[in-house]
Amino acid sequence: MYAQDFRVLGGSLGEVHAAKIHKIMDLALTAGSPLIALNDSGGARIQEGVVALAGYGGIFRRNVRASGIIPQISVIMGPCAGGAAYSPALTDFIFMVRDTANMYVTGPDVIKSVTGETVSHQDLGGAQVHAATSGVATFVPDDEASCLADVRFLISLLPSNNHDVPPAYEAGDPPDRLCPKLREIVPVDPKKPYDIRDVIIEISDDGEFMELHEEWARNIVCGLARIGGRPVGIVGNQPMVRAGVLDINASQKAARFIQLCDAFNISLVSLVDVPGFLPGVEQEHQGIIRHGARLLYAYCDATVPRVQVILRKAYGGAYIVMDSRSIGGDLSFAWPANEIAVMGRRPRWRCCIVRNSRPATIPSS
Repeated sequence: MYAQDFRVLGGSLGEVHAAKIHKIMDLALTAGSPLIALNDSGGARIQEGVVALAGYGGIFRRNVRASGIIPQISVIMGPCAGGAAYSPALTDFIFMVRDTANMYVTGPDVIKSVTGETVSHQDLGGAQVHAATSGVATFVPDDEASCLADVRFLISLLPSNNHDVPPAYEAGDPPDRLCPKLREIVPVDPKKPYDIRDVIIEISDDGEFMELHEEWARNIVCGLARIGGRPVGIVGNQPMVRAGVLDINASQKAARFIQLCDAFNISLVSLVDVPGFLPGVEQEHQGIIRHGARLLYAYCDATVPRVQVILRKAYGGAYIVMDSRSIGGDLSFAWPANEIAVMGRRPRWRCCIVRNSRPATIPSS
């Protein structure tokens, strides 16, 4: 791990500063060890010119080289501006401390001089903005102490590298225990919402669940838990938000998480309660086909054990995409009240009179 010290030249990156980071990144990749970066930098050291920019290039290249081989974790506790912002974006997990961390490519002063807009550091690139709007921040702890505690817990769920297996622990929570609460959590009525997190907590060891991107694309829930003492990745549709429908952001969020789990040998459990893909002109024009295909690709390409559990409903193409047996899911379980169908409900037909006064049947909305 490495940490930047904002007390020394604002944590700015110069030639020797970069060389030290390059060295530790090379050692981590060679040893097959996770890499943790504590970022607190104002960006490139201007007085060193192009040499400083080259230092960032070396960091980016090593981030990409290590991607999918060792876990990479970025922790933002203060400013992370300019070129410094790209390295965290290339890592697997980003922690941003609420109210103190901010991350952006160009700061408020530059934006004001170019566009005339006035914006604060937090409104531009604060932790809350990146948690709920941009989707950049993976976790947003309230303070530095809880942030570092969360980093330690995350490390306990991950293998050291892609050739290792995730660490298993003796389960104090029996894996064969009954879960009678599940009958109360999931309603039979397909239109009645419930919180998928309640299901996840009920089936996880000791109710521990570490959710990724909790405030972004909330219609799907992704996170890490343990079942039987072994880490698993859980993907679940969230009926509390947009009825759990799949849209562009949800597809991106789930696809990246699935690829992460596949890279580090973490088994996948998909909890399915999905009415379909979100319809609309905006979604189509922004590429729901392309982003939905990315989610489909991630599931089809995954080689880790995959279990699908259909909780209540699974309709149309979204049923296929959510790790159905047809795209390579290993096991598929369905609760007694589940419904799998091409459409959510049968279209009703009614008679109407057209201009030539001849009756015709058309589907009602």
